[in-house]
Amino acid sequence: MGSSKDRLKKDLAAAMRAKDEAAKSTIRMVLGAIGVEEVAGATPRILSDAEELDVIHKELRKRRDSAETYAAAGRRELADKETAEAELISGYLPAPLTADELAALVEEAFSELDEAPTMKQMGAIIRTVTAKADGRAEGKEIAALVRQRLS
Repeated sequence: MGSSKDRLKKDLAAAMRAKDEAAKSTIRMVLGAIGVEEVAGATPRILSDAEELDVIHKELRKRRDSAETYAAAGRRELADKETAEAELISGYLPAPLTADELAALVEEAFSELDEAPTMKQMGAIIRTVTAKADGRAEGKEIAALVRQRLS
């Protein structure tokens, strides 16, 4: 069992003792998503720490997307609930890269190229930066910076 799942279980117990319904339900949703991923496929398996972080990151993106959708539809109370869940979930992820750190990674990826980069190489550059960011940056942020640098 990965360290994220251990931490989630400990925090769930603490939320239950504190009678914190919002934290309890959010942590249970994340643990459920990890459980689903563990049994997905032909045989059950134990997820690595990186795989657990990927699942947590997916859950965070779901909450953020839902909050945007609810806000656009005028459902402020549901958007606030999703935003609160996203904030709680983000506490289980590593600290995101700052804009300067991300820009430095993009510049580093460009400096590793032998020739002048073209738009055809955009996907390869994004993959390189994404690997170096190690889940600490959103793909759309990376793509926007790479696109801006190529323009």
